[in-house]
Amino acid sequence: MTSVALRPHRVRRRSRDELRAIAEEGAAALGDADAATVAAWAAETFPGTLAVACSMADAVLPHLISRYSPGVDVLFLDTGYHFTDTLVTRDIVAERLPVTVVDVTPELTVAEQDAAYGPRLFERDPAACCRMRKVEPLARALGGYEAWATGVRRDEAMTRTNTPLVAWDERNGMVKVNPLAAWSFEDLMGYATEHDVPVNLLVGAGYPSIGCEPCTRPVAPGEDPRAGRWAGFAKTECGLHT
Repeated sequence: MTSVALRPHRVRRRSRDELRAIAEEGAAALGDADAATVAAWAAETFPGTLAVACSMADAVLPHLISRYSPGVDVLFLDTGYHFTDTLVTRDIVAERLPVTVVDVTPELTVAEQDAAYGPRLFERDPAACCRMRKVEPLARALGGYEAWATGVRRDEAMTRTNTPLVAWDERNGMVKVNPLAAWSFEDLMGYATEHDVPVNLLVGAGYPSIGCEPCTRPVAPGEDPRAGRWAGFAKTECGLHT
């Protein structure tokens, strides 16, 4: 549909307590519902105040949510370190899907961060780099929404095995929805093929999980799908889902 550089203004209609109650009621009512049911619930429950977070490894989640919420905001964290293929995928998604891609940027450009903290901070302190270029920008962008949907799946890593379909996100003070939590990678690719959904070319080149270019490598057969993220560090998450 379109792509914008700034988050459109959103105003939360309900308090934290009301949203927390909705999260608890939704989790209980949905149980082990399928992804489409969860997506439909999210669209109906949060009309105009639902955002989708997408890394542009694929557009399965934006496609699924937009079936029930056309024009939904899709937040893309434009860190300044992305693969070219990731940026191309973002542009294709903005052009082909009925969504509004919102480019969420850090307060500092890469050059400004290098000047303030030294070049290649991602090699010395990847947690700090992720905090400034991902976690803090997303927190600011989510400010006016009441719920956000993510593509987190339980099969991606040990840290994600207990991912619920719906939960209360205490840090951001909003509802977090994970419609694809129970899916496998094969389910994801099957949906993409069936619905002709854009998929980052890197996925077919051995990158089942795609982050910033300096911190992502291909995954060897049999490795954890997220083994290619921050290789050589104990770090396994950027901080968005912890």
